[in-house]
Order: sequence, then structure tokens, then C-alpha cells
Amino acid sequence: MSLKFWESVAKFDEVLKKFNKIHSLTNYKDIKPVALDSIEPIKFLGFEPRVCVDVGSGAGFPAIFLAMILRECEFHLYEPIAKKSSFLSYAALSLNLQNITVHSGKIENCDKIKADLITSRALMNTADLIKICQGFYDEETTFLLYKGSNAKFEIEELKCDKQIYCQNERNYVVLKGLK
Repeated sequence: MSLKFWESVAKFDEVLKKFNKIHSLTNYKDIKPVALDSIEPIKFLGFEPRVCVDVGSGAGFPAIFLAMILRECEFHLYEPIAKKSSFLSYAALSLNLQNITVHSGKIENCDKIKADLITSRALMNTADLIKICQGFYDEETTFLLYKGSNAKFEIEELKCDKQIYCQNERNYVVLKGLK
């Protein structure tokens, strides 16, 4: 990764620690492994998305780090908890990430846009996630889900192309061709 990326990660870490003192967004002490976990899928994704939707963005993982690298992609971060969506807006502004739009609300209650890529990190069961994303995807959309040990069981019943990439404790689930 470039020096500029790691400088942005350090700045993000400062902003996160500042917010964390008041709002307790996350308990991570070292942001570097989180950043690496977030960007790992770029190696095997196989395309550069134009529009990415991140569901349940929380403290910004993976979307903020992906947006630092995929500068040509328009990122839409959906976060219903006000303190978290405020943090995301502040972080994007502080990092000059003009490719990020934060939506304060549940994705299922927001205006629909078509995404090339939908990401989510350990938010909910895969089938439920797909359900709340109705209207945001078509058969061409790729889902990139950051999952734990139950990943294989969560996707067994899905009728689509599916792949799991395993790295340490992380399962990166890639789904394509959902209808």
C-alpha cells in the first residue's frame, strides 16, 4: 500500500479515537489490521466498481478504507444510528473523501440506487441482508460480505454464484448473479 494510504489511515485513526472517547464507536486499539482486513478483497474482487453501497457502516469498516483506494468509485454508506452516521460524515470530510455519501437511516427505508458492489461487515445473516437490499442490486451486482466462521452455512441455500476467500479468521464471501 502507498504511503498516502497509510497517512490517511493514521488520520482516520486520530478522528476515530477522538470520537471514541465520547461515543464509544468501536473497541479496536490498533487500526492497521482493520484497514488491512478491509482492503484485502481488492486483490480478488476482479473489477473496479463505479457505485458501492455499504450496509450498516458503523465505524466505517470496510467502506472508509475501500474508498481511500477506490477513488473513482462512488460510495454510499447506510447507517441508522445517528452518532455513527455523524462520525462517518465527519471522517469523510476530515479525510477529504469526496467519493463518500452518508445516508442516516436503514437501507430498506432509503431511496434505491443500483450498486455494482454491496459490502457489509458482520452485520446480519446473509439471507436477511440480501432481503433488505432489495432495489439496490440486480444480476450484475456483486455482494462482498465480511463474515466469520458461519459463512459457509449462511450461503448454502442461495441460488447464485458464490465464493468464499479465507484469510486468518475472516471469510470474505463474494456473491454474484442474485435475482
